[in-house]
Amino acid sequence: MLASLSSMVSFLNDQILGYFLIAALIGCGVYFTCALRGVQFIRPKEMGRLLLGGITDKDHISPFQAFAISTASRVGTGNIAGVAIAITAGGPGAIFWMWLIAVLGAASAFAESTLAQIYKVHTGKNFRGGPAYYIRVGLRNKPLAIVFSVLFIATFAFVFNTVQSNTIAQSLQTTFQISPFITGLILAGLTGIIIFGGLRRIAAFSAVIVPIFALAYMAVALVMMLLHITQLPHVLGLIISDAFSWQKLFAGTLGATVMIGARRGLFSNEAGMGSAPNAAATAHTSHPVKQGYVQAIGVFVDTLLICSCTAFIILLADYTQFPGVEGIALTQAALSTELGGFGNYFISFSVLLFAFTSIIGNYYYGQSNLEFLIRRRLVMAVFRGVVCAMVFAGAVLHFNLVWGLADLCMTLLALINIYTILRLRKQVVAAWADYRAQQAAGKDPVFTGIGVWETNSSDGK
Repeated sequence: MLASLSSMVSFLNDQILGYFLIAALIGCGVYFTCALRGVQFIRPKEMGRLLLGGITDKDHISPFQAFAISTASRVGTGNIAGVAIAITAGGPGAIFWMWLIAVLGAASAFAESTLAQIYKVHTGKNFRGGPAYYIRVGLRNKPLAIVFSVLFIATFAFVFNTVQSNTIAQSLQTTFQISPFITGLILAGLTGIIIFGGLRRIAAFSAVIVPIFALAYMAVALVMMLLHITQLPHVLGLIISDAFSWQKLFAGTLGATVMIGARRGLFSNEAGMGSAPNAAATAHTSHPVKQGYVQAIGVFVDTLLICSCTAFIILLADYTQFPGVEGIALTQAALSTELGGFGNYFISFSVLLFAFTSIIGNYYYGQSNLEFLIRRRLVMAVFRGVVCAMVFAGAVLHFNLVWGLADLCMTLLALINIYTILRLRKQVVAAWADYRAQQAAGKDPVFTGIGVWETNSSDGK
C-alpha cells in the first residue's frame, strides 16, 4: 500500500504539478525582479545594515530574530540531504537550476515578506501574519485563505517535520547505529520542550543556534574546497555543462534535471512558497520594505552559500564512487573520504542541529496559521502534541514516501502563494516606491499606507 501511495505521489509531482511549479517560480521571480528593478541585487549594503541594525529588542521580535526564525526553517535537510538527492537524481546540473531559482526567488521573497508586514496583525504582545492574512484582507478571499492555512499547517507542522526527523534518524543510524525509534522519541521530547515555551523562546533559540552552525558548516566546506582548489574550475564547469547538456536534451532527461533542481531549490530556500512571511510578519519594524530586504538575504544565505557548500563537498569527492548511496548518507560519505571520521560525525551533528531548528521554525509557521483559523488553548495544546507525534513518526517512516509528500505539499502551497502575491503586486511596488522616496528625502522610512490592521479576538474574520 505504501508503495502504491509513493508511486501516485511521484506521478502527481513529476507529470502534472512539477511543470506548473517551474513556470510559476521563474515567472514570478522574473516579474518582481523587473518591476522592482533588481531589488535583490542593487542594495546589498542596505540589506546588511537592516539585518544587523536590530539584533535584539527586549519588547518585540527584532528584524534579526524574525530572520533567524525563517532561516531556522530554511536551513535544514534541504541544504544537506536535499542537495545530495538533487545531484544523484538530476546530475550536477541540478545545482545550477537551484541557483537560478534562488536568484530569481529572492525578489519573490522580498515581495511576500513585504506583504506580510503590510497586512500583519497586532495581537497585543507580538505581531502575526503571513499569506493567510494577506489573502484574507488583500484579496478579500476568505475561503482561499482558509484552504491555504489548512494546507500550510499540514505541510509545515506535519509533513515537512517528518522529513527533518527522517533525515536526522538516517544520519544517526548511519554514524552511531542508533535506532530510528530511539531517535524519534528523543526528538519528540526536545521539540515539546521548545515549542511549549512560546514564540519568544523559539526566537531566542533560533537567533543563537542558526548563525553559529551555519558558519561552522561553511567553514568546514571551505577547508575541503581549499584542499581541492585546483579542481574547483572543473566542478563549476561540470555544473554548467550538465545544466545545458545536449546529451540530456536528446535523451529527454534535461527536463528532469531542471525540475529536480527547481524542487530542491524551493524546498531549501522556500522563496515564493509563503513560509518566510509568517516569520517576517512578527518583526517590529517601521516600514514593510525593511523586512522585505532582510528576508531576501535569507534566500542567498540558504542556497548560494549553504547549499553550494554541500554541492562542492559532494562533487569534489566525486559522488560517482558511491553508487546506490543517496540523501544524507551521500554527503556523509563524501566528507568522510576527505576528512576521515571527523567528516562523518560533523555531518551528523550538523544535520541534527539544522534539522532540529527547522522543526522548531516549521512548528511556529503551523502555529501562526492555526491561530488564523482558531484561537483556543486546548486546540493549541493538542496541536503541539500532534506535532511532537509527527516528529516521532517521521523518524521511522519510509524515505521516498516522506520526500514525495513534501514535494507535493510544497508545490500546492507555492502555486497558491505565487498567485496571491502577483495579484497583490501593486501593493508591493507602491510600498517599495514609498520607501525609496522617503530615503531620497533623507528620512528613515515610516509606513503610513495600509498600516497594521488592528484585530480583535476573531482576527477580523
